[in-house]
Amino acid sequence: MMIRSAVLLALTVLLVVTFSHASAADRAELQLASVNAAVAYADADGLVYGKNAHRPVPIASITKLMTALVVMESGEPLTEWLEFRERHIPAPANAYTRIREGSELRRADVLRIALMSSENFAAYTLARHHPGGYDAFVKAMNTRASELGMVNTTFVDPTGLSVKNRSTAADLVRLVRAASKYPQIREYSTTRYFTGRFRQPRYRLAYGNTNVLVHRESWGVGISKTGYLSEAGRCLVMLSEMDGRPVVTVLLDSLGTRSPMGDAGRIKRWLTTGVGGSVAAAARAYERKKNAAYASSASTSASVN
Repeated sequence: MMIRSAVLLALTVLLVVTFSHASAADRAELQLASVNAAVAYADADGLVYGKNAHRPVPIASITKLMTALVVMESGEPLTEWLEFRERHIPAPANAYTRIREGSELRRADVLRIALMSSENFAAYTLARHHPGGYDAFVKAMNTRASELGMVNTTFVDPTGLSVKNRSTAADLVRLVRAASKYPQIREYSTTRYFTGRFRQPRYRLAYGNTNVLVHRESWGVGISKTGYLSEAGRCLVMLSEMDGRPVVTVLLDSLGTRSPMGDAGRIKRWLTTGVGGSVAAAARAYERKKNAAYASSASTSASVN
C-alpha cells in the first residue's frame, strides 16, 4: 500500500512539473516589443532566446553596470568620501543633476545612486576618482569588456550619455553574469529607496529605483539597470527569478517606458507556460522603423570602410 502511494505521489509531481513548465520544444515564438533582446539562464551557458542579440547598438545607462564592475574590481575603499568636482569635459547629452558641485558622498553611496537611480554625475564622479583618473577608468571598462568576451562592445564614457557606448544583448548577458558575483552590485542596483547624506555642505537627497519590478517580491530581482537615450530607446537588463531559476534578461531599444516591463512579463510567461504573447501595433511599427535605420547605418558604415 505504501509503495502504491509513493508511486502515485511521484506520478502526480511529474504531471505538475510537466504541465507547469514549458519545454523548449513546446514554446511558441516569443513576441517582444524590444528591438534587440537576449534571455539566458544565469547558471548555464548560451542563450535561451535571442532577437538581434549580436547587433551592436547604443546602450545608454546600461553602461553603468560596467562602471560598477570596474569600481568593485579596483579595490578602492567603499567608505572613502568622494568630491563631486566640476566636469572637466562637457557632458555628451543632458546631464541634469541635483547634486551640488564640491559636495561629498561615500563611494558606496555614489555607486548606489548611479545604479538604482541612474545618477549620471555619480557615475562620472566614480571615474574621476579612479586610480589614474577618468581616462584610465574608461580604458579599464574596455579592457574588462574584452576579458569577458564582449567582442562587440565599446565604451567611451562611464555614464552612458554618449551614443558611442555600444554593445549587444548577448554581450550584456556576459556583463550581468560577471556583475552578479558582487553582493554590493546586487544590493545597490535593487535598492528601492535611498536618502543620500552629503557633506560640505551638509544636505540630503532622496532617490528611487528606476525599475518598478524591484518593488515586486514575486520577481526576485537580483540585479537591475535601466537606460534611455532617444537613439537607444528604453533599455533594461535584469537578473531575476523565472521558471524557478535565475534568468538574465536584456532588453534594448523599446518604444515606451512600460515596454521593457511588458517584455519582461512576456518572457516570464513564455518560460513557464510556452505562451508567446503579443505586442501592440505601435511597437511593431517602431521595430520596423528602427530595423531599417540599423540596416541603413550598417550599410553606410560598410561603404565608408
